[in-house]
Amino acid sequence: MVNPWLAMASGADPAERSRTMGGAHSAFVSDGVVSPRVRAVVADSWRRSAAVLPGPEFMAPVELTDDELERYRHAHPLARVMPLLRELLGTIADDGAHLLAVCDAAGRMLWVEGHAGVRRGAERMNFVPGARWDERHAGTNAPGTALALDHAVQIFATEHYNRLVQPWTCAAAPIHDPVTGRLLGAVDITGGDHLAGPHSLALVQATARAAEAQLATGPAGGHPTLSVLGRDEALLVTEGHRLRLSRRHSEILALLAAHPAGLTGDQLALSLYGERPVPPVTLRAELSRLRRLVGGLLHSRPYRLSVPVETDAADVERELAAGDLCAALRTYAGPLLPLSEAPGIQRLRRLLEDRLRRAVLGGGDAGALQMWADSAWGEEDLEVWERLLTTLPEDAAHRGPVAERAGRLRATFAQRGRD
Repeated sequence: MVNPWLAMASGADPAERSRTMGGAHSAFVSDGVVSPRVRAVVADSWRRSAAVLPGPEFMAPVELTDDELERYRHAHPLARVMPLLRELLGTIADDGAHLLAVCDAAGRMLWVEGHAGVRRGAERMNFVPGARWDERHAGTNAPGTALALDHAVQIFATEHYNRLVQPWTCAAAPIHDPVTGRLLGAVDITGGDHLAGPHSLALVQATARAAEAQLATGPAGGHPTLSVLGRDEALLVTEGHRLRLSRRHSEILALLAAHPAGLTGDQLALSLYGERPVPPVTLRAELSRLRRLVGGLLHSRPYRLSVPVETDAADVERELAAGDLCAALRTYAGPLLPLSEAPGIQRLRRLLEDRLRRAVLGGGDAGALQMWADSAWGEEDLEVWERLLTTLPEDAAHRGPVAERAGRLRATFAQRGRD
């Protein structure tokens, strides 16, 4: 079976493949028809790119520079594994034909390293630290497509949507937080046609797994952790065991973690069910089932946790209190248990989102505003888009697309108001 994530089979002719894909790309750009010779993963990416980008030739925007970039990447979780990534891919990056690149989960390049001559060539297409290389801003490319699909992928030459990138071939693999499973970013190697074989894809996959293994090594004996942001079923990690909870058990543990002094049965029932008449036996049955799963972690009279449970929601609160807005935004993987209708959870969700959004709007940090605007929960936040537009310098490379997005949102909301 052909590996759909590989650009070419071993022994294939790169020149012939480049001509074939170049012709298919030109046909797609002119009439929107995709040749059956284009891999499905590439065809789908071309369609996504064409839907949001102004054309097939453009420069990826640079969003972070100088001190702002240095602070951001220093605080990023992947900074911890950069020595390992350099050790595994450093020889490749220094051989004069390749680059090692590492980006965050939004596609912002944090590190682009390699021979100075190769870096100068990459600079001509803004493949530089601080530039945005997710598909929405750079089109089909290995790190951007790997992030979009959460899978390692190889993109060959004329498979790139942006013509400026078509002289290059790249392979990238996503890297996850080994505890929560959250996507942290991707590792990429970029170079010429010689990267189109299976070896480059296998290499970045192995490197990503090694990075995740190193991230998993940490201080032993820590408190249990509960991940509740951007997921409907919480993930509890305790004593090295990972437990995915049901929605109701997720709500109960999230509420108890937020109230370390505990909740009475009536308080917990009100937070879970509101004013609906629910027999007391219903809550007791849920708590009994939860206790069978978590053992001595759950105590009663009042209902409470026997040891502190660290949550990603509390991490966001701490980072906000410390004034580290970018760290808070990186930790915030989405609304707290987003599908929960439990009144107590809805209140926790609203409070956290409101605090974070106010900090984004009040901080005047273009990078933070961009991170919020680019998220699923911020893509229609007109106030944030307009604030971002006023914050960007007049000569910012991506000011035009931001202004266009803000204009479309204003028109949409105006139409809704008339309706």
